[in-house]
Amino acid sequence: MTFNGQKIIPAIREMQDFERMLDSPYKYGVFLEMHVSRLKAVFSLARKHNKKMILHADLIQGLKNDEYAVEYLCQEYKPAGLISTRVGAITKAKQNGVVAIQRLFLLDTHALAKSYALINKVKPDYIEVLPGVIPHMIKEVNETTGIPVFAGGLIRSIDDVENAINAGAVAVTTSNRKLWKMNS
Repeated sequence: MTFNGQKIIPAIREMQDFERMLDSPYKYGVFLEMHVSRLKAVFSLARKHNKKMILHADLIQGLKNDEYAVEYLCQEYKPAGLISTRVGAITKAKQNGVVAIQRLFLLDTHALAKSYALINKVKPDYIEVLPGVIPHMIKEVNETTGIPVFAGGLIRSIDDVENAINAGAVAVTTSNRKLWKMNS
């Protein structure tokens, strides 16, 4: 998946955000904090508008956070991608032919080393680095793993977006609607 050169990937927290995304030129978006009972309707609406949605599996309310839930999400909704911090979820997404995005929190050197070992083992399709406002770490993660990187978290300005992209991120995930107005 190349995301058609889309530099901003809108992260949807509320239905109003989803409605705005449907009327935008963006093809890809991320569902965050969604209740399982709404998934059928929002995926149907997204498909009607030719939008491809990524699911953050760890934030789907009403589902246990395990591989069975990921199997269900992949088979029932066929998302364009699935984000998770969990290796089992990433593995299951890959087994189901869904783009797997490993979320990586930059906490400290020890946690980063452990994350590199897990990433090397599971080999996700993409890595989402949080917070996405540390350009030299975006570059390091990209160079160390050889896996394309998204930047997310604490992205507050056009400069933050440009710095992340210039550091090697293929795109920025953001719920900041002001930044959705940037050219895709």
